[in-house]
Amino acid sequence: MKEKKGMDSPLDGGERLLSRRGFLTGAAATGAIAALTGLAACSPSQAAKDGGSGTSGASSEVGSAGASSLDWLGEEPQIAEKDITETIETEILIIGGGTGGLFAACAAGEEGAKTLVIDKLESGGIRDDLGGINTRLMQETGTVISKQEITQACQSYSANRIDVGLHHLWYDNSAEVIDWYQDRLAEHDVKLWQEYTVEKDAVNYKHFATGHSPAWPKDDKGKALLDGKTVLTEYASGLGVEFRYNTPMVKLLKDGDRVVGAIAKADSGAYVQINASKGVIVSTGGYAMNKEMLETLQPEAMPLIAWNTAIPGSEGDGIKACIWAGADFDKVHTSMLFDRGAIKPDQVSGGDWSEGRLFWLGSQPLLKVNLNGERFTNESGPYDFITHASAFQPQATYCTIWDSNIENDIPRFDTHGCSRMTANDNGAPPNIPMPAVLGMVQGLIEEGYVQQADTIEELAEKLNIPADKFKKTVDRYNELYDLQEDVDFGKEAFRLSELRKPPFYGVRQNSMILCTLDGIRINTDLNALDPEGKPIEGLYVVGNDSGGYYAHSYPNMMTGHACGRTITFARLAAKKLAKS
Repeated sequence: MKEKKGMDSPLDGGERLLSRRGFLTGAAATGAIAALTGLAACSPSQAAKDGGSGTSGASSEVGSAGASSLDWLGEEPQIAEKDITETIETEILIIGGGTGGLFAACAAGEEGAKTLVIDKLESGGIRDDLGGINTRLMQETGTVISKQEITQACQSYSANRIDVGLHHLWYDNSAEVIDWYQDRLAEHDVKLWQEYTVEKDAVNYKHFATGHSPAWPKDDKGKALLDGKTVLTEYASGLGVEFRYNTPMVKLLKDGDRVVGAIAKADSGAYVQINASKGVIVSTGGYAMNKEMLETLQPEAMPLIAWNTAIPGSEGDGIKACIWAGADFDKVHTSMLFDRGAIKPDQVSGGDWSEGRLFWLGSQPLLKVNLNGERFTNESGPYDFITHASAFQPQATYCTIWDSNIENDIPRFDTHGCSRMTANDNGAPPNIPMPAVLGMVQGLIEEGYVQQADTIEELAEKLNIPADKFKKTVDRYNELYDLQEDVDFGKEAFRLSELRKPPFYGVRQNSMILCTLDGIRINTDLNALDPEGKPIEGLYVVGNDSGGYYAHSYPNMMTGHACGRTITFARLAAKKLAKS
């Protein structure tokens, strides 16, 4: 990543994964973060060459920067019948065994549908922080969130380039799935928390207390739960759902205009045809691990990415297969970027992702300066706001600065969602507590990412930024703290901090990418749509493979919003298919 050298492939195999609750400190902690995802008696014909194969579902206007290449899509694979060595008959085929796939599998199993889940990796898993509305836990804390208010907030974040009906669908149905999950966890003596907090001071951006997270045990049982090998997988298996891992989908199958199954590749290398009489649910996680797709579709985001923490295997397989089958793809391409990617002081953002590290402290509203040593924006806001602002700064790179008073600053900042490092008002634990985060910082110091200095001038030298301009910026920031008013950029007074207690600390940084947010257009039945808005029978898409829900930015002030959308729609789609 030294001064814009070419990108290597993103991290693979999940080698950096870290249990959400099983935190490490020191250097070991900097390499990871929770990333849980983590057929021929009467066989139909393969998709006709003029009936959805090729690129009919993809607009030529792909890429926010006007890119028009469809090289990333490629041609739909053509598999000869002689190469298919096995045929499986099922009612529902779920492609992807992660967050959406597991919730769909459980719902399908409860309805008694013969169901098969396939996944390209060795196992499935789920993410934490699941967003819901009007759940039992929210009722216990008295949390009331207006449908109109939260929907309007989503419209604002997306410039209203969303299907409001889909947001209402989540709002009206998310409680059922969160309550259901709470019951499943309780069967394993695992508590589900609502991350309940109230705003104690006036803020620039309202937080909605929608997040629900398990308090995972710290023993081997907890690890198994996090791996997805118990709770939902065992529950679904007990209902007769079958799972096949190391079985990547190759293409969808169509009979006329209807999707009726898929061809997959078994771990033996042989092709398997799966006939799904009721239909197919696609939930493969988007394309955040596909560098070619990102470079073509989101060139404006690439310089802002310092580290990739997407779920392994999220390479766009599901989106490509749906487009080949005739589905429409979002025209605005968006990623979930969190301000938590650290780089070394001789590096700039947008280089080799494998050289980046997790910097959880990055989401705190600390002083941020560009490579000229100058402050350039309000540091208190949604996680991707600072990263987008950095696009106008030298090398799209900035530095986060703090002093030895950090342990007093963090509780006062009172941030919410996954950036919070102290217990929530109802006792719900934070994603990562402050001692663990500071331990991670120490690891970043040892690895040469975070710089420590006894003076502001020395810190500037270590960060390779101009000492004179940086010193003026720090002096001005201290003035604003003393004034208790940010007259320069409007940050809330209680989130200002002074920089006077040595040693001082700083790190070059930008964002980490969690997932992509654009996908296949769907209706409120979760049916994939073709470019004319007509439902494609038998094809349902959920999670990060689905579209129409986000554009331009991710509303992270609604904790767990994306995962809550995923599990709600997955359960609805499976129940609908099972009853069809």
